[in-house]
Amino acid sequence: MTRSDIASKVVEIMEDVFDEDDIAYDDAMTAADIEEWDSLSNIRFVVAIEKEFDIRFSNSEIADLENVGQMVDLIASKQG
Repeated sequence: MTRSDIASKVVEIMEDVFDEDDIAYDDAMTAADIEEWDSLSNIRFVVAIEKEFDIRFSNSEIADLENVGQMVDLIASKQG
């Protein structure tokens, strides 16, 4: 799966979890950019990502993420 494919799937998950249509992906996107992105929806987002890509994140990996682009890169690295 290419980075672009991963980013597209992440956007689909974001649109579902945050109940937003047509999220315009940007690597620099953060929780501050989406009104519905709160602590509870963040957990739902991470769980949905883990299920979709069949991966697991450590607490430190999640804590180190500064934006969605870094999450896409982390997903790609875990898929080998």
